[in-house]
Amino acid sequence: MTTPFFALPIWLENALPEFLNLVPVLATLLHLSLALSVTLHALLTRRNVSATVAWIGLAWLTPIIGALLYLMLGINRIKRAGVALDLNTAWQREHQRTGSRAAAIGSAAGPDAPSAMALAGINRLARQTTGNALHGGNAITPLVNGDETYPAMLAAIESARHSITLVTYIFDLDDVGRAFADALVRAQQRGVQVRVLIDAVGGRYSRGRMMVRLTRRGVTAAAFLPPRFLGLLAHANLRNHRKIMVIDGAQGFTGGMNIRAGHWLARQPKFAVRCLHFSVQGPVVADMQRAFAIDWAFSTGEALLGETWFAPATACGPVLARGVSDGPDGDIDHMRHVMLGALACARQRVAIMTPYFLPDEVLLTTLQITALRGVTVDIVLPARSNLPLMDWAMRTQWSRLLAAGCRIHLSPPPFDHSKLFLVDDAWSLIGSTNWDARSLRLNFEYNLECHDTQLVTQLGALLQQRMSEAKTLDAAALAGQSLAGRLRDRLASLLSPYL
Repeated sequence: MTTPFFALPIWLENALPEFLNLVPVLATLLHLSLALSVTLHALLTRRNVSATVAWIGLAWLTPIIGALLYLMLGINRIKRAGVALDLNTAWQREHQRTGSRAAAIGSAAGPDAPSAMALAGINRLARQTTGNALHGGNAITPLVNGDETYPAMLAAIESARHSITLVTYIFDLDDVGRAFADALVRAQQRGVQVRVLIDAVGGRYSRGRMMVRLTRRGVTAAAFLPPRFLGLLAHANLRNHRKIMVIDGAQGFTGGMNIRAGHWLARQPKFAVRCLHFSVQGPVVADMQRAFAIDWAFSTGEALLGETWFAPATACGPVLARGVSDGPDGDIDHMRHVMLGALACARQRVAIMTPYFLPDEVLLTTLQITALRGVTVDIVLPARSNLPLMDWAMRTQWSRLLAAGCRIHLSPPPFDHSKLFLVDDAWSLIGSTNWDARSLRLNFEYNLECHDTQLVTQLGALLQQRMSEAKTLDAAALAGQSLAGRLRDRLASLLSPYL
């Protein structure tokens, strides 16, 4: 009888049944060891009790898979603190050597007291939290949609003489993206130092890769945390959501707007998206550049030093402003603390406009308390966002806010991606942060805290216009939602820490 070519060796054939009998035991030991490891790591490193309990429960109740999810989503491996410290030290040494005012941006120098009408408590809180000074002498101009933003940014790129830095979450390879790419290439060709940082996940929203296009044409560009296989497990959930452009170290742009055709409404894009961005001049631009430089050094190892990147600070406007960086490393909870402090200081009015609104329990309760003590609280949200799950989850919080006296306004299409936070008549927060767990716990964000009555009045008029177009939510209509709809919303809300 001929032995088949696929026959197992005798020793393996005899050992195989015993090995198969051991598989359940080995799997159980693996599960126990992984679950125990997750438990110990979560207890020692995580600060949020509810999240710690959730991760430990997932690890024990979902064998192996729960531990893998914790490995991928539950551990923060990004450590930029060393990069920031090295750069701050280098900037301070350069300041001592050259006397350059702009090089000293790592210190807390600059005006440190807001005007009499501003909120002294939030100024102190933000200074203690971020370590950044409140800089006077800034000019901040709101830019509505891509119609005002993109021409201003493109003109600034064309006028650049020394340097251009740009970080963005999405940089689409569409008509608008190509216009920016061509302008950046022309700047590079005329001798301007250009550095472009694109989030590696956000950069994949477009079918074509803008970073590839830029590098092939000679522009120095890099991806923030590219999600290779092992990197995907470590960093897939931690994204750079900042939008900052700085020209010659003196003129900046920041806000909530990505680079994509949908924001240029006059061109009637297929998927129109409203948003706000801001032109910034004055001493606070150095902080914007510092935020970019830390991200760039972390991503590429290159340190940006000298007056090519940091122009001497020049006062050019009335706004006192402070940069507030936030991220899942050394800057964690900066934005959350500033938001909570601003709500605590509010005396007359709070106005919030955001595309995604899923604040955690503490923020939600603070909003309720703010309204209950007599402060007018207006919250402007899109009637329908680009994320149905987010829309469903957001609805579960509305009844609590309405019961406390908050007013919720649902703006009609097109989808409104604007982000504003105004308190009384003197304080505003502008930038990239949304009111959700992803922005406040997982993303790298950048905002400007501004003390100026004229700016708040201008932004308040913009917000009032959006409110006039919106439908104010009615508690009775919300209570009349079907049982199926309420169950759907409650299920979606369980995903709120990850939305």
